[in-house]
Amino acid sequence: MQPPEQHDLTIKDRKVVEVSGVASVESFDATAFALVTSGGPLIIQGSGLHMKHLDLQTGVVIIEGTVASVAYGQEQKKKHLTQRLFR
Repeated sequence: MQPPEQHDLTIKDRKVVEVSGVASVESFDATAFALVTSGGPLIIQGSGLHMKHLDLQTGVVIIEGTVASVAYGQEQKKKHLTQRLFR
């Protein structure tokens, strides 16, 4: 099931981040989360970060910790195998 097209981002007291419209979690550790959302790639950085809730069927992720920055990135187009081989 695909996440909803609507994408929302809520930050509460720099301690809790709730993100909707999440398609996937690309990577995460205690200092950064990389998410793919319907609004584009999203990087959340901070300290003591951990995932409190993850439901990719509804597209909701809740992250707790101390949030230092939130940034959207550019969509990365996937390269064909031949493009990667012959740079």
